[in-house]
Amino acid sequence: MVHCYKNNGYNIVMDVNSGSVHVVDDIVYDLVPLLEPLVSSGDDKKAMQDLAEKQGFPYAKEDVSEAIEEILALAQADMLYTEDIYENYIDSFKSRETVVKALCLHIAHDCNLACKYCFAEEGEYHGRRAMMSYEVGQKALDFLVANSGSRVNLEVDFFGGEPLMNWQVVKDLVAYGRSLEEKNNKKFRFTLTTNGVLLNDEILEFANKEMGNIVLSIDGRKEIHDKMRPHRGGQGSYDEIVPKFIKVAESRNQMDYYVRGTFTHHNLDFSKDVLHLADLGFKQISVEPVVAQETDDYAFKPEDIPILKKEYDDLAVEIIRRRKEGRGFNFFHFMIDLEGGPCVAKRLSGCGSGTEYLAVTPWGDFYPCHQFVGQEEFLLGNVYEGITKKAVCEEFKQCNVYAKEACRDCFAKFYCSGGCAANAYNFTGKIDGVYDVGCELQRKRVECAIMIKAALSD
Repeated sequence: MVHCYKNNGYNIVMDVNSGSVHVVDDIVYDLVPLLEPLVSSGDDKKAMQDLAEKQGFPYAKEDVSEAIEEILALAQADMLYTEDIYENYIDSFKSRETVVKALCLHIAHDCNLACKYCFAEEGEYHGRRAMMSYEVGQKALDFLVANSGSRVNLEVDFFGGEPLMNWQVVKDLVAYGRSLEEKNNKKFRFTLTTNGVLLNDEILEFANKEMGNIVLSIDGRKEIHDKMRPHRGGQGSYDEIVPKFIKVAESRNQMDYYVRGTFTHHNLDFSKDVLHLADLGFKQISVEPVVAQETDDYAFKPEDIPILKKEYDDLAVEIIRRRKEGRGFNFFHFMIDLEGGPCVAKRLSGCGSGTEYLAVTPWGDFYPCHQFVGQEEFLLGNVYEGITKKAVCEEFKQCNVYAKEACRDCFAKFYCSGGCAANAYNFTGKIDGVYDVGCELQRKRVECAIMIKAALSD
């Protein structure tokens, strides 16, 4: 499978199965899709030249001949028209042994903001307000250690609601996790996700010592942020968090953090929010599309999609310009590794929700991830009894790009790994469905990311 597209003046050819990417001239670009069936069936060069002539390409015969030679050389080097090596692997992949390697601890089912798009309903997650006790957190870390097999590096995200509302328990659990490391040959990497309202110097000092990553929630420009992320009384939160977030970024040398925002129908010009954050000095930025039901006033409409795609194109061009001027920044959705890339498991099944990654509620219940919390059909067990609904875990284990018909012919499938199971379920009723809006935007982001690589390698 090949995917050919033009972006920002570049002719780009992706060989989907090998991951090879080629920036080509007009002749090769026009010939690559034309010759794919002939190369696959083993036809000779003369048949290819004859077919090219029938198409009436406005190129000299010798140039077409040279282009065909280049295409055949790429094919022989397994960099073009390659076979899918993963589908034959899928049966063993589905039966692979998995271990738990990451937990999302819902330290606080409560929040001091009232974000309008919040899937957690101001931290309540379809249920009651609650704080995780130290004892429940201990049990969760014990479960992670006991079910992580021989894996050494373990991930724990302190999440909410707003985790700083239960800060003492966060600190105590970090200390407990550290006490488990040496005797169990484990290493915890802790992450904190916060809206910043309660952030202070003492918390930052601790976080800089113990947290491998800090996620700072901010939506961009003041008017956008304050509209979507107000306090419960309606007042904005932008002015109080921005100085704190700048301090976090600078104290961590602009590494091991990112500012994360959400854009909606109300700010289709979201590239301005990305650039606003960059202009504030942030180097690690993620601004992501809202996932909402069509009845929500901030949900995307079908006519918004072309506008959003153009925003991604415009943002990509600006990122290239700033990078070449020495004022670059990382935009999370444009960060693609074209050389190493994700491992096979990541390519096929993504984040590992429900198998390798679990969310834990304040009272100790397990769910496949934070977005499933409160949906009782996905309650997997608890920290006291372990996983009791193994059939649900098995269902998640079987979920991969080959289980989703819509993914089979998608050029981006090995970059997005089939997309988010929670989004798929919420829009199709099946975890092996796809969220169409998310797919549209993901494909555009992949195209932009690859174009950026091409432009910066010139």
